[in-house]
Amino acid sequence: MEAAYFRHASGELVSTLCRRFGLQHLEAVEDAVQAALLAAVETWPRQGEPDDQMAWLYRVSHRALLDELRTGHRRRRILSEQWPESVPDTLDPRLAGELRDDLLRMLFVCCDPELPVASQLAIALKTLCGFGVREIALRLFVAETAVYKRLSRARTQLRARASKGFDAIADLDARRPQVLRVIHQLFTEGHLSLRAPALRRDLCDEAIRLAHLLADHPAGAHPDTFALLALMHLHSARLDARMSASGELLLLEEQDRRRWDASQMQIGLAFLARSAEGDSFSRYHAEAGIAAEHGLAPSFEETRWDRIIACYDQLERVAPSPLHRLHRAVAVAAVEGPEAGLAALEGDVPPTWLEGSYLWAAVLADLHRRCGHPRRARERHEAALRLAPSPAVRDLLARRFERADPDEDEALVR
Repeated sequence: MEAAYFRHASGELVSTLCRRFGLQHLEAVEDAVQAALLAAVETWPRQGEPDDQMAWLYRVSHRALLDELRTGHRRRRILSEQWPESVPDTLDPRLAGELRDDLLRMLFVCCDPELPVASQLAIALKTLCGFGVREIALRLFVAETAVYKRLSRARTQLRARASKGFDAIADLDARRPQVLRVIHQLFTEGHLSLRAPALRRDLCDEAIRLAHLLADHPAGAHPDTFALLALMHLHSARLDARMSASGELLLLEEQDRRRWDASQMQIGLAFLARSAEGDSFSRYHAEAGIAAEHGLAPSFEETRWDRIIACYDQLERVAPSPLHRLHRAVAVAAVEGPEAGLAALEGDVPPTWLEGSYLWAAVLADLHRRCGHPRRARERHEAALRLAPSPAVRDLLARRFERADPDEDEALVR
């Protein structure tokens, strides 16, 4: 059984059990689901996979949760009355539908506006998307200890608010932006994973699946949702071409465009057109516009970089970030040369979280190299290698720098 299935099943089971037993038992639910998944890993290879895998996992996690609640709270009679131990061997059609609805509902629950945004992201990525603490820390640019604290606080606040009921979720419109951000983070981890393998299509597919569920729901049928779907489909179209036959990550200019998925590209463009309906304009609109320009370009050399720069200008207006300005400088360098790219960053002091990221160092290393500044290039390159989050990214950075002219290489060695 693939890991992708267990990640997918975990979020659905946690969501359904939380609705049935209450958010106040969130940690016990997570433990019960993990116990069921571990039992499947140990049992299925020996005894064979059950015909209805989700029903098997639901039954085992349900019983594990009942055992924990009975032991921990000594309420055998009440529990037996409220939650009978008998669990069907197959899921009836109504429960199968609830699994999908519960996962979406739980996303909205985790994105409670009374929780700090970072805590919303942490609890949703951990509980529903199967992220590890290290993955969350790297994605949010914080220490792992901070993630543990945010998870603990989020669980405490969700337990305190459990009395309002799982279905009584107010202000769905206010929560939707954060739900979209969680889905985007999930896709981002799959698009460039911080652990092996470097590309994880299972995470990308799961993010797209969740976004489609959201788009099909009245609470989520919004231009921003369509724009995020456009962005993810357009990136997904190029996913297979981002890895060489030997397992190396490939830069955009190295990719074989014949391997790009035309059907995914068309789906992305259709959602981009749909996202233009209405007055909303989000960061996903701008980022999808950038992805569309790359996807429609006949070759790397023929990319319409001026339009990409315009998209980054729009992105900076709706979601200002030094990271966006960094990427804009790369596009400026493609149009006007590396000196102009460096000039675009002049005076832009990055915050601590970005200065400690390999991205800032890698871009500056490349621009300084192309400008003929070997010493600065070497310093930035060494910093990028030191900060690289994974071996695959480190190998890509090393290969990128080795592509310098032979004379320049000699100067760099000196």
